[in-house]
Amino acid sequence: MYPGNHARTTPDKPAVVMADSGETLTYAELEDRSIRLAHVLRGEGLERGGHVALIASNGPDVFVSYWAAVRSGLYITAVNHHLSVPEAAYIVDDCGAEVLIVSADQAELATGLVEQTPNVRRRLAYGGAVAGYDSYEDAVAAASAQEPADQPAGADMLYSSGTTGRPKGIQPTLVDRQVHEPGEQFVAVFGPLFGFDENTVYYSPAPTYHAAPLRFGGMVLATGGTLVMTAGFDAEQALGVISRHGVTHSQWVPTMFVRMLKLDESVRRAHDVSSMKIAIHAAAPCPVDVKQTMMDWWGPVLWEYYSSTEANGITLISPQEWLDHPGSVGQAKLGVIHICDPDDEDGRELATGEIGTIFFERPERPFEYHHDPDKTREAQHPRHENWTTTGDVGYVDEDGFLYLTDRKAFMIISGGVNIYPQEIENCLTMHPAVYDVAVIGVPDREMGEQVKAVVQLAAGHQGTDELAGELIEHVKATIARYKAPRTVDFTDALPRTATGKLVKGELRKQYTQTAGV
Repeated sequence: MYPGNHARTTPDKPAVVMADSGETLTYAELEDRSIRLAHVLRGEGLERGGHVALIASNGPDVFVSYWAAVRSGLYITAVNHHLSVPEAAYIVDDCGAEVLIVSADQAELATGLVEQTPNVRRRLAYGGAVAGYDSYEDAVAAASAQEPADQPAGADMLYSSGTTGRPKGIQPTLVDRQVHEPGEQFVAVFGPLFGFDENTVYYSPAPTYHAAPLRFGGMVLATGGTLVMTAGFDAEQALGVISRHGVTHSQWVPTMFVRMLKLDESVRRAHDVSSMKIAIHAAAPCPVDVKQTMMDWWGPVLWEYYSSTEANGITLISPQEWLDHPGSVGQAKLGVIHICDPDDEDGRELATGEIGTIFFERPERPFEYHHDPDKTREAQHPRHENWTTTGDVGYVDEDGFLYLTDRKAFMIISGGVNIYPQEIENCLTMHPAVYDVAVIGVPDREMGEQVKAVVQLAAGHQGTDELAGELIEHVKATIARYKAPRTVDFTDALPRTATGKLVKGELRKQYTQTAGV
């Protein structure tokens, strides 16, 4: 399925709504604009497997651009608009973009890219004039409105966040099918599970340059629902959007849950969230007490999945299953899970309950890292080319439910003992004095590394030695004492991506440099 089907049956139905401004894109408008933009792209000589890059804030034309590329057999790379000019230029150049589309509110970044991306043949800007770019609106208006006879299915080609190094382009294999034919893997996996259909009102507050907001938005439009977006996430605004728009489905990351739970109870009670049937969350492990408190508030509507931009595998857990397996991210729905010994050169498979590197087995390798065969090989199991990993660590229980421990890159080794920061962060997240927290390993002459918690305080709390001691004792009372932070630092803000993922590489670098290592 794709939006063209719904443009024919319900042309005036809202496809995309911006809750901030009320701007609305109907299915007829989405179909017309994406057809016209597809002709513009083909007019530039782009053929199946070609590349388009997009640098834009959340808005309807993100999905016009997305569908224009996908119905033309092209790859579309959405670029994080918070990047510096050199960082964004690297991605635009590395993905091989021949056309670059930007929103005018990103003019500063867009103009800086003109000289640094010489391989781009056509530059289009919408929402206003941008130096060095042609008018997107004029180009679309002048193009043909005739639907092309041949519409091979394209795909997104997104880049990893780069939290542990330079971003990697994740290039899926294009499937030989027309865009209107069945076979799109995300629709096939998630559509029936979550009940996406023409009655869906889906809310996503996250930026569409990330995989989940872009792909799930595409799924909602493919199945005929209405996609509601905001420019960004604000805890109180999000509750108001659910209430005003009668949101039935939504998507979150755990940090957003924490922000909403820390609102005053009177604020939370002022918003009706009873329309919500499915609240999807992913991107990071969710502390058990956070998820349980959300379910006490919203009801048993929280569905969690575990995947990655690479989409090498997917697990899913329903609210009912989670209550029986608290802390799990579910059973495999795409791929077969293997937990392997990270220290064994042959990648020995581990027994149930043992912690190791998470691999997914697929019939064929589902992706490659663009222009980086070495990183592609690093993601493969030593003995099985079609077993791939993104570096996450966890274990599987006797019922086949997966539990995430942390990323291997973030594991702390203190006195020869492996300590996983996520477990400690989970202990501290809901402490009333904590607004945000990151746990890292810092150099220690005796132990190799020691555990440090870096805390952003909630309003009304002071970063004193007494509070630091209280937080350490709070951890000791909850999990094994040896895992407790040796020290606690207080900070004004922690480095997070727009989807709430901690950028621990930056934090660790600061402390490593301070220690002179």
